[in-house]
Amino acid sequence: MIPFSPPHIDQKIIDEVTASLKSGWITTGPRVKKLEELLSEYVGVERVLTVNAATNGLELILRWFGVGEGDEVIVPAYTYCATANVVLHCGAKPVMVDVGDDLNIDVQKIRAAITEKTKAIIPVDVAGLPCDYDAIKDIVNDPQIRSRFSPSTDVQKQFSRIIILSDAAHSIGAGYKGKKSGSLADVSVFSFHAVKNLSTAEGGAICFNLPKPFDNQKVYDELRVLTLHGQSKDAMAKFNNIGQWEYDVIAPGYKMNMPDVLAAIGLIELQRYDEILNKRKHIFKLYNEAFLQYDWTQIPISKNEDGESSYHVYPLRILGIDEETRNKVIDKIFAEGVSVNVHFKPLPMLTAYKNLGYRIDDYPNAYNHYSREISLPVYYDLSDLQVNQVVDAVVKAVSNSI
Repeated sequence: MIPFSPPHIDQKIIDEVTASLKSGWITTGPRVKKLEELLSEYVGVERVLTVNAATNGLELILRWFGVGEGDEVIVPAYTYCATANVVLHCGAKPVMVDVGDDLNIDVQKIRAAITEKTKAIIPVDVAGLPCDYDAIKDIVNDPQIRSRFSPSTDVQKQFSRIIILSDAAHSIGAGYKGKKSGSLADVSVFSFHAVKNLSTAEGGAICFNLPKPFDNQKVYDELRVLTLHGQSKDAMAKFNNIGQWEYDVIAPGYKMNMPDVLAAIGLIELQRYDEILNKRKHIFKLYNEAFLQYDWTQIPISKNEDGESSYHVYPLRILGIDEETRNKVIDKIFAEGVSVNVHFKPLPMLTAYKNLGYRIDDYPNAYNHYSREISLPVYYDLSDLQVNQVVDAVVKAVSNSI
């Protein structure tokens, strides 16, 4: 069976993790600090804060911004549940917007979704392709939109507009108008989950790109404390210095820190990340060349005039089929020894959100793409021969179904 997205674990990673274990620093320590520094250099922002999950990174920023009961946050209807779950965790309401052919949020529909209650927009770089961030910035900076912004906290008053919080879970390494993902919004959050391009097994990173008068270093320092239960000193500060054991808890924080033993994986992966991206891009090229021969395929948009994807997911769509047929195709592909997936089941189709009153009929584009989508394997160790096997399995399954 060709797996869908196994982790790439080699001797370099094993050696670095072993070194972390032997060092005595297995919780947040020097490797976490080093990973944050290297990520900030790679992305092109002043500060990056690693966390134990991208989901927690998104929620932490919403809470820092003061999003709470009575507020609204705009999210795409086509995304993983985490994007909207964090809004509910804060007591706010997710306001869903339909998507375009690139599977990203339809920018033209954002403006109509904004109300006096809107505090944030969370665009999602689906499959690794950056959203049109300049267009989103134009909306939130429009004087008419800004005049409707109703701040309820000191941070929001300083901001004086809707914050753009990028769910960049898929897009580390992607580019948009000469800049890297992570530097495209006010704040961006990467995921380093086991199936992501760059993995730390579990984890994520918050990239700070806040406008003046905000001091990104100061906000980093504040939120770093909050990821450690609000404790004024971390373990390194307490135990590496004589007489520094005493600490305070300056706010009721959270347990969101990344441990060194996981950062060790990320350090190795980041060192060779350009190589990882090139391999994934090569796999996309092979898929594109194969599937363009068939009139029933809709290949994913991985590059446009504004930017280029991180090649995280290959969301192939089959033309002229319905959801039931798509599901049969998937079963037949599995029967050929190939694991595939679907990205994503739209939020309004999930029981949790149906129970809140969301209806998939209100998001026809999201459903249209979902009902025809099949995500194909893309990972570093996937060989050209295996790519051909995937293609053959898909072609056979579709040919026997339509």
